[in-house]
Amino acid sequence: MIEDTISAVATALGEGSVGIIRISGEQALEIGEKLFKAASKKKIVEYPVNTLVYGHVYDLDGSLVDEVLAVYMKAPRSYTAEDVVELQCHGGVQSLKKLLQLTYAVGARPAEPGEFTKRAFLNGRIDLTQAEAVMDIIQSRSEQGLKLAARQQQGQLAKELRALRRSLVDVIVNLEAVIDYPEEDIEDVTYNKVTDTLDTTCNEIERLLSHAHTGKILREGLRTVIVGRPNVGKSSLLNALLREERAIVSEYAGTTRDVIEEQLLIDGVPLVLADTAGIHATDDFVEKIGVERSLKLMQDAELVICVVDGSQGLKSEDEEILKAAESKACVIIVNKSDLTQLADISVLENRFGKEKVLTLSAKTLTGVEEFTTWLKNYVYGQEGALGDGIYVQNARHENLLREALRSLEDAKMAAEGMLPYDCIVIDVRNAIDMLGEITGDTVHDEIINEIFSRFCIGK
Repeated sequence: MIEDTISAVATALGEGSVGIIRISGEQALEIGEKLFKAASKKKIVEYPVNTLVYGHVYDLDGSLVDEVLAVYMKAPRSYTAEDVVELQCHGGVQSLKKLLQLTYAVGARPAEPGEFTKRAFLNGRIDLTQAEAVMDIIQSRSEQGLKLAARQQQGQLAKELRALRRSLVDVIVNLEAVIDYPEEDIEDVTYNKVTDTLDTTCNEIERLLSHAHTGKILREGLRTVIVGRPNVGKSSLLNALLREERAIVSEYAGTTRDVIEEQLLIDGVPLVLADTAGIHATDDFVEKIGVERSLKLMQDAELVICVVDGSQGLKSEDEEILKAAESKACVIIVNKSDLTQLADISVLENRFGKEKVLTLSAKTLTGVEEFTTWLKNYVYGQEGALGDGIYVQNARHENLLREALRSLEDAKMAAEGMLPYDCIVIDVRNAIDMLGEITGDTVHDEIINEIFSRFCIGK
């Protein structure tokens, strides 16, 4: 049981129309009553719960601090499943600071990052996937990312994982019954039935993992880099995608000497897009630094947009860049389609695949929509849009799912090889633990603390 009471500012710092101080814990109502005086002269507790009450907060010396609204949310029907009092004051830095100091003076302690949500988890109101979804909602980069986070916050992923855990627990229960009572000759449990259950569970986990690519992109943004030799139109492409003159464009090679990075949405797909210096051999010291940065970004990127000049034949510098792009997820943009074409596109199509070679003009914007369609298909699959299924967004969840899948595949191999039941039980139990770490059913305290330390204070 959590006995201390915490408080923090629950709204963004800075000037605003409203600021909220949240108090949670056993003494929340007592602290609220000490600070808040209703205009009606009644106490907060005399009003129905979840009712906004108008009044004022006074300093310990009796001087007026601010005009506020107070609301009392009684446990367990609150965000933390504890008694909660919120004071809604004017959203100035000084008023919030003063009110917060007063809560400390009369019994509360400062909340740690994410402690309100952590208490909601520890008190059983939400599971760990729902808790993590809270920050995903706050940090959503797109409407689609918000939709996925909202689904997870409603428990969609946890419901699926708990169903998988139940089926695996049934396998262990039946296997252990055979181990403990071999003379009973329990016919329900056979190697074939175990294999069938493990097959079904593996397929379900693989289905969840198949959407992890999309979920991660919508949560974090797709780290994308535009590369190419000088003067092929990389900066023009960046401007075309941004629909603004963000990068300097000129007829002179080497205009871009450093990395230009932008965050943007293309039809709902969040990109962290970097335009790089032209990659080529140079004796210029500054250009060399730019080229080195370009190559490093190319190595780290999740998607490489490789731009070539369609009005010229492929050059040796193009070849070096294309060779480096082959080992990455990439798309080849044949730019300057508004000019006479000299590049042999069929060579690129044979090498990278027809679907990965697009022709466009960053100058006239012709073909930009085709690139947008390609990008959506890359992110969402052939549907080209967000579906109704479960999308794993969190790298922690993805890694644990892969570990669980490996354990189940080992268990399946043991069952197919008719190894002793104990061997199967060990791997299945490990998979159950991995799935439980995702929902928080089997997670260790240090992992819980690490997760919530990434939250903002006040949430």
